[in-house]
Amino acid sequence: MINILNKVFPRSQNLNYINLGFANISETTGVKNIFDAINSFSKHSEIRYVGGCVRKIINKEKIDDIDLAVNLNPHDVCKALEKKNVRYYKSGIEHGTITAIINDIKFEITSLRKDVDTDGRHAKVEFSDNWKEDACRRDFTINSIYADFEGNLFDPFNGKKDIENGQIDFIGVEEKRIKEDYLRVLRYIRFYLNYSKNKHNPKTIKIIKKNLNGVLGISPERLLDELKKLLRSKGFFKLTKDKDCLEIINLIFPQLKNIFVFDKLNSFAKKNFAKVDFIFLLSLMVIDGSDNVDYFIYKFNLSNKDKKRLLFLNNFYLDKISSKTFSEHNLNKIFYFNGKEALMDVIYFRIFKSNKVDIKLLEMIENYQQKVLPLLPLRAITLMTKYNIPEGKELGNKLKMIEELWVDNNFKISETEVLKIVNN
Repeated sequence: MINILNKVFPRSQNLNYINLGFANISETTGVKNIFDAINSFSKHSEIRYVGGCVRKIINKEKIDDIDLAVNLNPHDVCKALEKKNVRYYKSGIEHGTITAIINDIKFEITSLRKDVDTDGRHAKVEFSDNWKEDACRRDFTINSIYADFEGNLFDPFNGKKDIENGQIDFIGVEEKRIKEDYLRVLRYIRFYLNYSKNKHNPKTIKIIKKNLNGVLGISPERLLDELKKLLRSKGFFKLTKDKDCLEIINLIFPQLKNIFVFDKLNSFAKKNFAKVDFIFLLSLMVIDGSDNVDYFIYKFNLSNKDKKRLLFLNNFYLDKISSKTFSEHNLNKIFYFNGKEALMDVIYFRIFKSNKVDIKLLEMIENYQQKVLPLLPLRAITLMTKYNIPEGKELGNKLKMIEELWVDNNFKISETEVLKIVNN
């Protein structure tokens, strides 16, 4: 089988660090079980590393996910995994993807494919056993590199050379590839900012801008997922310094009005940038004192949890900030009534937006991270039995007044204070 593949793919003379990179994956992840399961299924079955993990090993980056390509159809992949007792679930079997799980690590295994029809958003595919066909349907040369278990590369479009030279090239005709899946516009920006050592090809930028209307037809979920990958990539901080990439992002995401906030982060924000989540980073870009947040939520169909976070932060910062805003009294209210996440969002937002780091805010973070959400020491049943308050509206009002006073008093309340409210 290796001889057959060598006829199809130019086989590179691997550098030792590449072999070591794949050896490290094998030693630390249990992926060998998947290779054994597929390679032993039949005399023709083959599995290869593909895409991001290969690209990152070549570029000496940290590996955060492992994608695999296989010349079996998805149902045979399942059979092969079952025979070797490898757990899996059919995450995207209609698209040819099975997710195997070993030691709580997920491996996406995708059958070789060829495009039958594309409309810029969805592609109709047929499963294939032809590695060349699968390579031809991929987007960029740097993503069409395959590697066997030992790390020997099979590289039909010289993607390794492009990684080394910092060259971002589409496979085949650029406009055709973009029209097959308009999300490739955003992928181009991400890969360009992360890997390019060259100026944009003016022809490429012209074709991208010509096809931007197609991007607007992509589902909000796919757009946000790609934006998240861009935000988390090492090249993200180059975005505002590249006028072509920035213009394209602004046209696709006009709601990111404060995107330049990341150009002037203080020392704390820089240190903690990787620790905060995607929704918080979004909040920094979309909260601007207008109805921009409402528009963003409407456009991108966020989950109820994420909507709640953005709206709470937006409403909080619509009010004028004063010395009382970040008092312990006020923060205790947020902590108790809105939860620790909302409180941390409020404090972190303030710090990330400031030119200088306020030491008092850092102390508040440390203080509230250690705090456990307190429980009101009095319950309705206590008011009913001890103070003879009947069930109904009066009971609810008394309990609410006690709770508010308890929060105002830093989660403390005396018997005298309770009696005063009960007898009022």
